[in-house]
Amino acid sequence: MKCKYKLNNLDCANCANKIEQTLKKDKNINDASVNFTKLTVMVDTNMEKGVKTYVSNVVKSIEPGVDVLDLNENINTKKNVLFHTLRLVIGIITSLFGMFVFKGNISKVLIIIGYVVLLLRTFTNAVKLLFKSKTINENLLVTISCVGAYLTNNIHEGLMVIILYEIGKILEELAVNNSRKEVRNLMDIKPEYANLKTNKEDVQVSPETVKIGDIIVIKQGEKVPLDGIIIKGSAKLNTAALTGESKLRKVTINDKVLSGSVNESGLIELKVTNLYNDSTVSRILELVESAGDRKAKTETFVAKAAKIYTPVVLVLACMVAIFLPILFNVSISTAIYRALVFLVISCPCAIAISVPLSYFSGIGKASKDGILVKGSDYLDALGNINKIIFDKTGTITTGNYSDYKLSILDDNYKEKDIIRLYVKGEKLSNHPIAKGIINVFNINVKTNDITNFKETSGKGISYELDGKKIKIGRGSFCKAKEKSNAIYLSVDDKVTAKLELVDGIKKDAKKTINELKKLGITPYMFTGDNKDIALNIAKKVGIGNTKYELLPEDKYKLLEEEISSNNGITAFVGDGINDAPSLARANVGISMGSIGSASAIEASDVVIMTDELDKIVDGIKISKHTSKIIKQNLIFAIGVKVLVLILSSFGIASMWQAVFADTGVTLLTILNTTKILKK
Repeated sequence: MKCKYKLNNLDCANCANKIEQTLKKDKNINDASVNFTKLTVMVDTNMEKGVKTYVSNVVKSIEPGVDVLDLNENINTKKNVLFHTLRLVIGIITSLFGMFVFKGNISKVLIIIGYVVLLLRTFTNAVKLLFKSKTINENLLVTISCVGAYLTNNIHEGLMVIILYEIGKILEELAVNNSRKEVRNLMDIKPEYANLKTNKEDVQVSPETVKIGDIIVIKQGEKVPLDGIIIKGSAKLNTAALTGESKLRKVTINDKVLSGSVNESGLIELKVTNLYNDSTVSRILELVESAGDRKAKTETFVAKAAKIYTPVVLVLACMVAIFLPILFNVSISTAIYRALVFLVISCPCAIAISVPLSYFSGIGKASKDGILVKGSDYLDALGNINKIIFDKTGTITTGNYSDYKLSILDDNYKEKDIIRLYVKGEKLSNHPIAKGIINVFNINVKTNDITNFKETSGKGISYELDGKKIKIGRGSFCKAKEKSNAIYLSVDDKVTAKLELVDGIKKDAKKTINELKKLGITPYMFTGDNKDIALNIAKKVGIGNTKYELLPEDKYKLLEEEISSNNGITAFVGDGINDAPSLARANVGISMGSIGSASAIEASDVVIMTDELDKIVDGIKISKHTSKIIKQNLIFAIGVKVLVLILSSFGIASMWQAVFADTGVTLLTILNTTKILKK
């Protein structure tokens, strides 16, 4: 059983990593994932009762002040920030009075009170953690540093450390909350209500309560809450939140409308086709929400490194305090002070927070642009693709056939009868060619008289009608003697007709292939079409590596060969239905134009929510930009810390620089991360 909860008062990325690792090691928990950027914890357990209480106890053993809440409970981050800001102000004022207004014992008392007020959160968390889970984190190290500074008569510096540390923690919390808010705004597609049409009047209800077949009304300015088909009215829809496309889409009666769109003008009535949990908006939100739970190798490595970072620095600090007086002409007091500087620097927050926050921002940015990435590991992989294999129909080509050539091979049948047999069978298939046949003929037929319908992947379909066995598909499937790329039709094993469709190349195909080549990516095309058509299409778009006349299993085998011979990342781009095996096998499976298709979302790792090929290039660029920001943050954070550690050993850097190396660096890495959302 999988359970998901919110985490309140969690303000440390390193602490989030510790919670996750502790939950994973727990014998009652099969697996666990803590998402610091979304403040959620997900656990997989065999426990049937008391899961929330159990998880809460484990969390509090790591971070005593963190509360585990249900997903429908609100986290009031403003209240938490306000309380700590007020405490900080009181602590600063009390300390200033002690240092500059009063003298003697009153001064000492006020300074001690200032220390206590300022250290309240840090000291309380440190002590609870030390006694409950027998572990040491940055809270204890900062407390030791401040108390040590007071005892070594560096009172002003000790106060400045905790003041700057608390200011940094508050600003860090505000910055992280702002980043979370920006990402939420990028994917602000969740509908708040649905206007349910009843016999008397329209009633506002929760989208979750609406049933299939119910009629809902969408007024101007409202979000479409559920998937459905228009039965009345017309409108112009803004689908930017779903597809990244700013151009308004005109819809009218019988058009399918996807939830998450916004009605910019008009009034429409929809007949609901999917429950909320199965709707497009619900699946997209679930996909984006769960994306952060899949961690990239970089993120996992940083989490592990952060776990051992603090103990290592603590050992180094002890060595500085012990060996400086022995090896150099340094007093014990000075050695202890330099060791305290080591402790201030020890917090790995900048390293631990910048990586997951960067991936979270990258996934949010991609979602805004109509590119759904299933996890940070796949976002990472996008930027490292060096070989990309395209399907042809519906991927390189439009799949929307504009014309046809029909040849009747049996004089016993008229054209209208042949067309009817084609459309009847293809209406039950989801293959792009089937949709093309339906669109190009554009006639209404019933399928309730069809029996024994069967679809053979990569070959064709078969069914029975009025006692006759009908087959539609490849020449070999229909037992045609001639070889061509036509779609044959046979009745009782006699070839009756052949159909040739005219498929256009997508307008952005050639540009996209050229862009991929500029990025150092080699394009391939695998298709079931015959040699002449395949090579002609490939030549027009600029693909030099083409395999043709392939069945889905042939594509799969060739893909495996390419993956095994490639040292980099191999991606496969397909329509998400008949190419599902290849999409699942590729290092990165990318489905094109498959919004609303459950099979596409399940099979692929990246879902392009429109038919635009250039979105692949956009996704790769977002990935590369995210990786660049992560590298900048890691180099800067580690570099500054190492520099200050070395300088402090020689007495050049004081606690002021140490505080900057900790809190200041954390803030700068967070601000640098927000550039991902702005680009």
